Amino acid sequence: MTEPAALRTVVLVSGTGTNLQALLDAQSPDGYAVVAVGSDRHDCGGLDRAAAAGIPTFVVRVPDFATRPEWDRAITDAVAAHTPDLVVSAGFFKVLGADFLATHQTINTHPSLLPSFPGSFGVRDALAHGVRVTGCTCHWIDAGIDSGPIIEQRAVRVEDGDTEETLHERIKVAERAMLVDVVRALAADRGSWRRGGGLD
Repeated sequence: MTEPAALRTVVLVSGTGTNLQALLDAQSPDGYAVVAVGSDRHDCGGLDRAAAAGIPTFVVRVPDFATRPEWDRAITDAVAAHTPDLVVSAGFFKVLGADFLATHQTINTHPSLLPSFPGSFGVRDALAHGVRVTGCTCHWIDAGIDSGPIIEQRAVRVEDGDTEETLHERIKVAERAMLVDVVRALAADRGSWRRGGGLD
């Protein structure tokens, strides 16, 4: 029996690209393959990581377009040029619009146990609330903010004396492992998932 082709995966990044690096390190011919990396900015460490791995890159900057819907259409088309089966938002700091979400099945990671503490300050908010356990979530992106259907979560204990920085670093370790496991699982069982669905 012929092995299925690797799940074609496009990764979107805005920062240093540590989640991207975890995905690059774990890809395999019978699992998933990162076929392109895109960003909303040129000065992005994730693009350097992609280039070092020989992965095609592209940049679609918001300031280069007159309106946000025009940008959304442009990034939708830039991603579509690589015919992905899956898009991964891995530290991508822009909200994807209706055109994009109607075209591409896209997952995201967030540094809290959603639905608790959505938004840009999930780690800070968890500390301020005094929780003893927080963590990270992988979810499908929808039109809301960190509101899409949850795929997977990993718990991280809040230690005495934790700062936002120390807690976030431990969450990032769990987040990288979770993201790799989720993309591997989606690649292995691609017939059972669709946009808005989880894993069996």
